Amino acid sequence: MFWQSLLFSFSVTGPICILLFLGWFLKRIKLINDAFVDNASKLVFQVTLPALLFLSIVNADQSVEINPLYIAYGLMANLSFFLLTTFSCKLFIKEKQDHGVIIQGGFRANTAIIGLAYVANVYGDAGVALAAVYVASTTILYNILAVICLTSTQSKLGLQGLKDVTRSIAKNPLIIGITLGVLLLILDIKVPTVLLDSGQYFANMTLPLALLCTGATLNLRELGHKGLDAWFASFFKLLLAPTLITGGAYLWGFSRLELGLLFFMTAAPTAAASYVMARSMGGNANLAANIIAITTAGSLITYSLGISILYSLNFFS
Repeated sequence: MFWQSLLFSFSVTGPICILLFLGWFLKRIKLINDAFVDNASKLVFQVTLPALLFLSIVNADQSVEINPLYIAYGLMANLSFFLLTTFSCKLFIKEKQDHGVIIQGGFRANTAIIGLAYVANVYGDAGVALAAVYVASTTILYNILAVICLTSTQSKLGLQGLKDVTRSIAKNPLIIGITLGVLLLILDIKVPTVLLDSGQYFANMTLPLALLCTGATLNLRELGHKGLDAWFASFFKLLLAPTLITGGAYLWGFSRLELGLLFFMTAAPTAAASYVMARSMGGNANLAANIIAITTAGSLITYSLGISILYSLNFFS
């Protein structure tokens, strides 16, 4: 059983790990550079990933049902974990000016890239369709909570700040793509085959290109910097989040598929967007980058452990 779970875990994490390493290696030998990574990341965020999420919904099997209670649990669990992270940070971390960056690094998961890659690898299109709605709802929540925690250590959150958050959410390509897909699915509007086929070409680019870019931005030299602050956030992100949120869902009685999706989403490393937001709001951008580096590298280990445990409990049978 041990070797079977280990082999299954490697079959899931192996392709993601190889693409991340390949991105790091290609950047190392200067076959790709920062300009490529910046442009490719924009292409993924604005075009190919919205196309993937949109198509996964409109092409979803009609028997696939989205459990509103599951989405509600995901939102409440993430909100509760944000409050736990905030309380713990204020209790144990002395440098108040870094609280916002540490809190964001501890709760904000890279669901749209890393989490979705694992879901697609294990569950295929049906899993991605279910995960898309989770990604949309948590993306909205993450943006709101990130602004709150980063603003609380810089200045008061005013009306303009709320307007900026609302505008950012409304213009988010991922949310737009998912919303359009859900509307077309509900209204039973058929998309012309030629458009579906064209969009699929973009969708197929998404995860390989996104993982290459993620690997290229990984700075292994930063893993030991900034001491306990980065490791504090990483502990919350990689260990506490998947354990508490997935464990709570298990006690709640959700299905194996829903539990598996929730694990892959909550075990994801800190989102790369946390660096951009920390930098734009005057936070400690270097600390944010260190947290992303540690959680991205560490998630390969924690994902493997989690998958092995879930496999041994027949969650993927």
